Amino acid sequence: MKTIAIIATGGTIAGVGKDGKTVVYHAGEIDVNDILESIPQINEVAHLKTFQLYNVDSNEMDEEKWMGLSNMINSLVLEEDIDGIVVTHGTDCIEETSYYLTLTLNTNKPVVLTGAMRPATATSADGPFNLYQAVSLASNDSAYGKGVMVLFSNTIYSGRDVQKINNFKVDAFGQKTFGCLGYMQDEVPYFFSDTFKKHTIHSIFAGNYNSLPKVGVALFYAGASADILYHLAQSNEGIVIVGAGSGNYNEKWKEAIEDLSKKGTIFVRSSRVQEGIVFDDEVFDPHHYCISSNTLSGQKARVLLMLALKKTKDRDQIRQIFAQY
Repeated sequence: MKTIAIIATGGTIAGVGKDGKTVVYHAGEIDVNDILESIPQINEVAHLKTFQLYNVDSNEMDEEKWMGLSNMINSLVLEEDIDGIVVTHGTDCIEETSYYLTLTLNTNKPVVLTGAMRPATATSADGPFNLYQAVSLASNDSAYGKGVMVLFSNTIYSGRDVQKINNFKVDAFGQKTFGCLGYMQDEVPYFFSDTFKKHTIHSIFAGNYNSLPKVGVALFYAGASADILYHLAQSNEGIVIVGAGSGNYNEKWKEAIEDLSKKGTIFVRSSRVQEGIVFDDEVFDPHHYCISSNTLSGQKARVLLMLALKKTKDRDQIRQIFAQY
């Protein structure tokens, strides 16, 4: 059997609440080994090594914890007896962690994130089955070289494109209009598509980090003041605009973006619309000060911009990075 390292970070999968209830619980309370005791059949899938790195609600995940998790995985995959990695994680911010790992892990070994929508104390908790399938996926030869994946509710998603689309159903994730990578039937994965964006060993960002540039996110809404941008620019090297429609905003924001860009702030345009693509725009950004996020959400565009700014401050070079990742 393969040997899989399980790195626990907390989340609902380790949550505790009133017996049987699915709401009003505290995430990140149970040790990963206690969860594994409820799924003894998992020991027929792989040899397991467990690491309780964090035990927090995923809203407590931040850049420091991303770096700690990524650096730990980059160390573990160097061990010959580790065949794959599973990370247990809260669902609220799993899409940001998965994208950070997609960009920074230096391995072809399978890395799978999973979690739960129901706490461990709920009736029909979904965490144990998700964890069982995540270990099964990480143990399967077909998962090699697929990049970072998220396994949830029988479905395999790419770490780049996965997003939370529901806050109460157990089938809580989607991947925009691209579809998923594949599906699980019990312990067997079936892949139907692949990701063509650069990731893991093909990423220029693959490696360990101990600091990241600061990047803020500004949500545009009807009547939003441009003061928001000036305030963010005081403490951030870059700003991701989460605009309306195709990443759009009003004239005051446009003027502020042009002014701040001339002073060195790097801007990325994304959209608050759940599905769609943000391209360059001659009307809202006639001088091409902004970098288009393409299909990345605002929160994922922030992850890429932080890493891009670690490499270069040149706007045109960052534009090329966004086209590739």
